[in-house]
Amino acid sequence: MAPGGHLGRLVVFTKDAFEGLNKVFGTYRAKGIEKHGYQLERGTMDCADLARIINSDTVQSKLRAPRTNVRLHDKNKKNPLKNRNLMQKLNPFSKTQRANEVKAVAARVIARKAAIKHKRSKSGRKEKSLRTKRQVTLESDLQSAFKTAQAKVDASDKAGMYNPGGEESD
Repeated sequence: MAPGGHLGRLVVFTKDAFEGLNKVFGTYRAKGIEKHGYQLERGTMDCADLARIINSDTVQSKLRAPRTNVRLHDKNKKNPLKNRNLMQKLNPFSKTQRANEVKAVAARVIARKAAIKHKRSKSGRKEKSLRTKRQVTLESDLQSAFKTAQAKVDASDKAGMYNPGGEESD
């Protein structure tokens, strides 16, 4: 029995059925009776070298040309910022620009190392101490200038010469 109790197709061929096929379609040697002279075709080859036949000039001249798939654009759009070949196509100067950037980065690294080395040297520490002294002097001079200016403002307030919001008097 079939799974689930469902029967499939049951085909029974008998010897008489196969012999009946010969009457309908015929054989390779005899024609069929019921199909009015139909005879089975026999595939015959005079030359067994199939590769030579297919590659011969006479067969190749009758075949159509092989189709080539010409894509008008890429299937996936590539990012020119990540794809150097595409960027070169869009911007021919990009290769030179990239080389200049590499040189500039290398020069910056060398200059930075030299600056750090100079800063940590004896002369660099001396320059820093001079800059610090100069800054301290500027700050102290500025503080004294503010104190002097504040003293003048306070003196003009006491003298009554300062009149906020009013007209100036001579």
